[in-house]
Amino acid sequence: MKKPRPDISAEALALLAEMQDAGVITPDPDDMVTYRSQVRAGFTPWVESTLEVFDGEIEDIEIAGINCKQVTPAGWAGDSDGCIQYAYGGGYVSGSPWEDLIIAAPLAQASGARIVMVDYRLSPEHPYPEPQQDMQTVYPSLLARYGISRLAVAGESAGGNQALALLQHIRTDGLDLPCCAALFSPWCDLANQGDSHDFNDQRDPSLSHPWVDIAAQMHANGHPLGDPAISPLHGDMRGLPPTIITTGSRDLLLSQALRLAQKLRAAEVDCDLRVWEGMWHVFEFYPIPEARISINQVASFVRSHMSAAISRLTR
Repeated sequence: MKKPRPDISAEALALLAEMQDAGVITPDPDDMVTYRSQVRAGFTPWVESTLEVFDGEIEDIEIAGINCKQVTPAGWAGDSDGCIQYAYGGGYVSGSPWEDLIIAAPLAQASGARIVMVDYRLSPEHPYPEPQQDMQTVYPSLLARYGISRLAVAGESAGGNQALALLQHIRTDGLDLPCCAALFSPWCDLANQGDSHDFNDQRDPSLSHPWVDIAAQMHANGHPLGDPAISPLHGDMRGLPPTIITTGSRDLLLSQALRLAQKLRAAEVDCDLRVWEGMWHVFEFYPIPEARISINQVASFVRSHMSAAISRLTR
């Protein structure tokens, strides 16, 4: 008889068993329409339940010619309450801002900040560097409106790659960096290196090593996977803003999160790493208590750094 797991909620244990029974669906490069439809259908009930409790406004907008979804929580007091530029996940081959309302809506509500989700283009139809260019195009407009003290950057999985790559691009391009960043299980090394790619393969119910290898090849389109432009883990971390990283002990990409935190700290960047026992890749995407707690912690991190940045400007 198995001992109870006091470190994991009953809801998470039940969902873990259900997901492990279902298995991971690997994308088919020859039929991405079907794959994306399957992914969207699987998350639809959770999007709908998220929207049932969300108090605020969600609208489709365009910024500098790029389609975005804007999530504004009730009580948002205007630009002074800040904004988070958010990149959705899905391995660069699937996903959308609509599916990512599962994270974005509660994050907006908990942080009090507006969230602008960039509807960046997907691979293999639009491989590197097109998705990155979409993020880069939106940022200057948000910076001009909110300023560095009221602007953060965030993303999960491939969106975490996008967010980190955007920060490095901003610094190299000479633009002002946002006050902080939040990365949920960032896929920051498309070469897919690290011990967790072995020991968490088949332990992570949402992701597999074959999955990330296929997605990486579709996105890179022949570009070297270790290039910092595609795998920002290998890029320069100096001068980046305070960053919070979340992951789980079952996350296939756990090693990437650990290596990223190590590199950020070596570059003297304030890095808050949260490793959740028993959790899998982007567990915040699922209807479990751990997801709500983690999103609230990230929201608190963003609020505190926005407040600190505003205080520094008004001294």
